[in-house]
Amino acid sequence: MTAETRLEELDETGFSALAERHRRELHVHCYRMLGSFQDAEDAVQESLLRAWRSRETFEGRSTVRAWLYRIATNASLDLLAKRRPQPAYGGEVLWLQPYPDALLDQLRADDSEEPEAVALARETVELAYLVAVQHLAPRPRAVLILRDVLGWPAKDVAELLGDSVNSVNSALQRARAGMREHLPAERQDWTGDEGDAATQDLVRRYTEASLATDVDTLATMLRDDVRSAMPPTPGVQVGRDAVVGEWIRGGFPQMTGLRAVRADANRQPAVAFYMWDEAAGAHLPIAIDVLRIVGGEIVDITSFHDDQFARFGLPDRLPR
Repeated sequence: MTAETRLEELDETGFSALAERHRRELHVHCYRMLGSFQDAEDAVQESLLRAWRSRETFEGRSTVRAWLYRIATNASLDLLAKRRPQPAYGGEVLWLQPYPDALLDQLRADDSEEPEAVALARETVELAYLVAVQHLAPRPRAVLILRDVLGWPAKDVAELLGDSVNSVNSALQRARAGMREHLPAERQDWTGDEGDAATQDLVRRYTEASLATDVDTLATMLRDDVRSAMPPTPGVQVGRDAVVGEWIRGGFPQMTGLRAVRADANRQPAVAFYMWDEAAGAHLPIAIDVLRIVGGEIVDITSFHDDQFARFGLPDRLPR
């Protein structure tokens, strides 16, 4: 055994330092499983506590990283069994929360990764993927993420779940079929490249039109089948007319004193909006819009409440 694998010899400080190296990737793994940033935080905390308490059972037959992933997967499955409902009618995932790009940037880069692996890591934290995953039953969900995202061999997944290889392969096929049912049709091209000038220009125009509450201009940026949701508030609108109608009914054209700050999430462009509050004497947070852009049009707007601002490191108010 190497010094790293002699876990039973580590004191709490030493073990924490070792586990901390893997915290962010474990958090992203739990986030894929759970769809909620806060639930992922709870699962990681529980995972590291379990790992510390059972460190003497680590025999060094796998890496510490793989061992921690096993514990985190089981912690996520336990949490799903206790808390998680099925997605609401119409496919809504009311517990969905955004993941700040600034935190995703903390993942350790591997210079040896192939471009396909880099693209996979990006696509599997996008909101469309997260929503689709939440429609899967917990165990097929775990199989899909371990096999297709992390690239674990079927025998290792079977050992983790206490199943046979045949059972794991069957669950994987069911999970893939479920994903095809709930993923966007344009699976291979669901977002523009962050560095793409046309995408950045569209985000700029969306921001400017939003600040001006210019509904007519905003409507020209939406694809015919655009989808809009604001978890955890129930209600999803599908189609340009439905989305624009909801904006009008909600009083958006009458809003004044809006400000915006760029705040990218889930490897997608996002904009945080503030509105002037006379009593506070400042612009206060109202929502973060996360956009999915395909072919120069907005096809998804997922808005999150102001309780997500702190997670992005955004100010709690803006001056006049």
